[in-house]
Amino acid sequence: MTAVLYLAHRLPYPPNKGDKIRSYHLLKHLASRYQVFLGTFIDDPHDWQYVEQIKPLCTEIFIRPINPLWAKCKALSGLVVGQPLTLPYYKDSKMKSWVRTVLANQGINNVLVFSSAMGQFVEGNGHAAFHKVIDFVDVDSDKWRQYSEKKSGLAAWVYRREARQLQTYEKQLASTAIASLFVSEEEAKLFRQLSADQTSQVYAMRNGVDLNYFNPQADFNPVTQLSSSNRIVFTGAMDYWANVEAVSWFAKEVLPLLTQVQPNLHFYIVGGNPTNEVQQLASPHVTVTGRVEDVRPYIDAADLVVAPLRIARGIQNKVLEAMAMAKWVVATEQAMEGINPPNEIADTLPATPQLMADTILARLNATDRQTSHQAARQWVAQHFSWESSLQQLNQWFG
Repeated sequence: MTAVLYLAHRLPYPPNKGDKIRSYHLLKHLASRYQVFLGTFIDDPHDWQYVEQIKPLCTEIFIRPINPLWAKCKALSGLVVGQPLTLPYYKDSKMKSWVRTVLANQGINNVLVFSSAMGQFVEGNGHAAFHKVIDFVDVDSDKWRQYSEKKSGLAAWVYRREARQLQTYEKQLASTAIASLFVSEEEAKLFRQLSADQTSQVYAMRNGVDLNYFNPQADFNPVTQLSSSNRIVFTGAMDYWANVEAVSWFAKEVLPLLTQVQPNLHFYIVGGNPTNEVQQLASPHVTVTGRVEDVRPYIDAADLVVAPLRIARGIQNKVLEAMAMAKWVVATEQAMEGINPPNEIADTLPATPQLMADTILARLNATDRQTSHQAARQWVAQHFSWESSLQQLNQWFG
């Protein structure tokens, strides 16, 4: 079998959050066709238990731990040397050495880089001859620009700087690749606009959803001790700032409008590593679950799923998963970008509290909910398939 070097900034397992869902399915696809040499990092000690589960997919794995606090200190060196802070955050001499050794000893010509941060390990003239594919997933530089607009003072300056520096690096990295991949046509179009000289090498490779796993008929244990009705659910990594901002805004601006009309309504925030800001949202109307082993029981128990993100890039897997579980989703325009479902199966709204509250109340009272829910699952099955998306990789790797 042909060999592939696969570099991912985070262990591609378990597939329980945005980047890991995509990186895991990429790994599965590669493993079915190639010998995979995986270089990756672990930034959450909880993830070490999963290493054994991905070993069968790889010929060789090299893992380096990341201490987030120390990595943030390292990142500050970017201010001195004129780099985006993202690069020194992941800078690692042992990873660099392992990559160099593997490429030299295994005769590897195919390289898949997952996220721009990992591009630094295959830089330089010595790597020019490789079939290098960069999966940027999102235009991260634009995400930092969005962050800067929500901040003020020093934080805003740092985020604006990161947006500029990272955009320059993204363009440079793309110029060395035979293909630059993005999670949606909207993301690919934005990158083409930002780097006109690489337009012929920029492609959209959409996410899929595991319809066997995210299936309301699948075998999973139901959640007990939930409110009896009017359950609204949000799922996501709760240490990710865009998610934190979303649930905080929803709980403070939208939820009071809902509970005025429906006093028994309850909002469940489901996801690991909730920040202090998220934990403080807990109230008689809000439950913060923390890490759960399986999000499906919460989605299944929901009367409605919300995705009130006001900062977003790419495709929101949480939306696809909820629709695959035959749930109606009420989401902001930012959260629906790249998915764009018809109005008959989901609601896409401006981030306006009263409009979102009115729409949610109308959906909770709708009599045709079950029919429309099943239509949502059918639509996702038709438009978001991992198998069809990942076939694109085969054209670039020999």
